[in-house]
Amino acid sequence: MRLIGKWLNAGVLEEGCVYHPENGTPQGGVISPMLANVYLHEVLDVWFEDEVKPRLHGQAFMIRYADDAVLVFEREHDAHRVEAVIGERFAKYGLTLHPEKTRLLKFVRPPRDGDGGNNGNFDMLGFTHYWGRSRQGNWVVARKTSKQRFSRALRAINGFLRAHRHDPVEKQHAALCMKLKGHYGYYGITGNLRALASMCYFATMRWLYWLDRRSNRHLTWARFERLLSRLPLPRPRIVHPSRPRSANP
Repeated sequence: MRLIGKWLNAGVLEEGCVYHPENGTPQGGVISPMLANVYLHEVLDVWFEDEVKPRLHGQAFMIRYADDAVLVFEREHDAHRVEAVIGERFAKYGLTLHPEKTRLLKFVRPPRDGDGGNNGNFDMLGFTHYWGRSRQGNWVVARKTSKQRFSRALRAINGFLRAHRHDPVEKQHAALCMKLKGHYGYYGITGNLRALASMCYFATMRWLYWLDRRSNRHLTWARFERLLSRLPLPRPRIVHPSRPRSANP
């Protein structure tokens, strides 16, 4: 408990300034996910399994990671019943639900000949979950990089290139490769290749832009292509396929 107290009172460093949150765990703190798991295990997980599910008329399950959770119900009236009491459950332990992120969403399989546009979508853990078509034409739950996370990642890459535009090109290339590989390592799931390709394209264009800005000598596309042939950026790839690849014999 003494160690946890130190973590909670240590403060958070953002943009060179230290601030001390008065309530809850520090946003972005390394201890926050672990404390959320410990606390919400009793507040939400055990309560949902032992008290909520036995009282429902249809099937239900929950997916939670740290303080982000999605509760799925087979029947709509079960969802309304839980929505009416979950706020009181959290308030009992001094917690509140995020007013903007907490919502009731109808997420059902579209008709076979429908377009899937009005069947809802939601964001969780950096992905937008929506109904999409498989290669066989069937409706499946598809995932793509959420707009907010895509914009945030692009701003981070652009900020790095701007701050380090006068560094040696080899150093820029090594850092940019690490950032793109890290992005692919998280968002490289089946069905998200288009978003990965967009990130690679925009990162390439921003690299060209800041290399061109660092001197009065204009960097032509032909010269930049020769640079890319010598220092290629990693191509987007699916790191986490929905069906694991078979091992080589």
